[in-house]
Amino acid sequence: MIVRMWEVIAQPEAQGDVLSFVCEVAVPALEVRPLHVDSQVLTSTDGRVVVVSRWRGDPVDPESPPRYKIAHPARSWDFHEVDR
Repeated sequence: MIVRMWEVIAQPEAQGDVLSFVCEVAVPALEVRPLHVDSQVLTSTDGRVVVVSRWRGDPVDPESPPRYKIAHPARSWDFHEVDR
């Protein structure tokens, strides 16, 4: 299982638009991929939108919102579970 954390920071005036885009366009496009297991969408008070998705194989980044609505390009990191 691979867990991908993807993050984008919205421009202050576009926070609602970015969250809507992620929830209505980007995440649904991930959910139809055969290796996708599940996804969560999280937000913070500083305009960050984070998608945490779980994959059975090579993960895929969500589609980014329009560039003029975000403060910097989206970033992603992959994580693997640790047996403890």
